[in-house]
Amino acid sequence: MDPEQVPKGQKAPTFLPRHEQLKRDGIAPKMPPNPAPYLVERLVEIGLTEAAGMGASPISWSQIDAWSRLTGTVLQPWEARLLRRLSAEYLSMSRTAESLQCAPPWRAPVSVREREIEEERLRSVLG
Repeated sequence: MDPEQVPKGQKAPTFLPRHEQLKRDGIAPKMPPNPAPYLVERLVEIGLTEAAGMGASPISWSQIDAWSRLTGTVLQPWEARLLRRLSAEYLSMSRTAESLQCAPPWRAPVSVREREIEEERLRSVLG
C-alpha cells in the first residue's frame, strides 16, 4: 500500500526484506550450489560494488587490479572477468529486488515449514 493512501491516524504497513522475513519465521534460506566459493569470498573482500556518482556501480577493473596487487593474489583472466560480471549481476539484482513483487533469483522446493507458515497466515486472514 502506498503510504499516501493510508487513512489518517493509521500507520502504513511495514515490509521486511525477504531475508529478515525468513529469519523471523525460523527458515534457513536454501542456496544454489556454488562450485567456486573462493571467488565469492574474493568478491566480498574486494567489495560487491563501488560508489559512483549518484549511486553504486560494478567494481572497476582498476579496483580488481589494485586488490590483486595489494594482496599478492594472482588472478587468472577468467577469474577477473567473472568477478566483474558477478559484481554487475549483484548490482542489477539488488535494484530489481527493491520491488516487493520480485521473485527470488533462485528458488528451492518449498519446505514443510514454509508451507505450514503460509497456511497459518491464510487461516489468520480467512478465519
